Amino acid sequence: MPSRPNCKKRKPTALGLLTRKLAELRKAKGLSYAQLALKIGYDRADLHKLEQGTKLCSEYVIGKLDALYGTGDQLSMLLALAKEEGIRERYRAYISLEEGAIVLHEYASAVMPGLLQTEAYADTVLRTAPHWDPDELEQQLKRRIARQGRVTGEGPAVHYRTVLDEACFARRPSPEVWHEQLVHLEQVARLWNVTVQLLPFTAGLHDLTGGNLMLLWQPDGTNLAYQESSHTASWVDAPNEVAELRLSYDPLRDASLSPRESLAYIQRALEETTHAHRAENHELA
Repeated sequence: MPSRPNCKKRKPTALGLLTRKLAELRKAKGLSYAQLALKIGYDRADLHKLEQGTKLCSEYVIGKLDALYGTGDQLSMLLALAKEEGIRERYRAYISLEEGAIVLHEYASAVMPGLLQTEAYADTVLRTAPHWDPDELEQQLKRRIARQGRVTGEGPAVHYRTVLDEACFARRPSPEVWHEQLVHLEQVARLWNVTVQLLPFTAGLHDLTGGNLMLLWQPDGTNLAYQESSHTASWVDAPNEVAELRLSYDPLRDASLSPRESLAYIQRALEETTHAHRAENHELA
């Protein structure tokens, strides 16, 4: 008996559409990689990697290809989608490894890290990104809150240390959301498996300025690193590169307030928001 055909088709990806389109356009023009490289001033080997989907080029280069092929901004749009797609795939891979990690060391440069966010704070942060589908936003919010079980004791405990840049306290949501966030932060900072330290502005410039870093230790002793900003994300697993990032992280930890001093800072910030909230309610009464 003949086997039934598999009717399930893989959903096309932006990267797949981009690579297919690039190959079709080049062949339609009758260009070799070498000829195309001369026309746009880009390395032929990198053009081949671009069509194979193993490397993404800059917006400038893809813009030159759009101009050469007369495709308007079609290739540029596909590139933007492919990059966003790649970030989400790397993030999913990170979440999988985070779930199995036994030690997490983090540096947060401007926003409270996801493992410490209240639901209201997380919702506020997620809504700053453009084009969120309401259903996708809700799912992302649920996944972010569910991750926190490793820290708060609702799942297998992880030893978690976070260095919070003072900018995390300077960029605030609404007063109500901020007050709730500080209450939660103070409670979590007291947990036996959690160490929270504040990196003051007076620490000056450092090697991790402008991005977030997570160092992960797996049960088998493997040490990995994950770096991200709002629109980029990258895995680091080469031992020498992970070691370099640890050497960038350690001075920040050493320059931070002690855990006790950091808790006192959080408590002072909480008292300020409490007084402000009471004063506001008194004025409205």
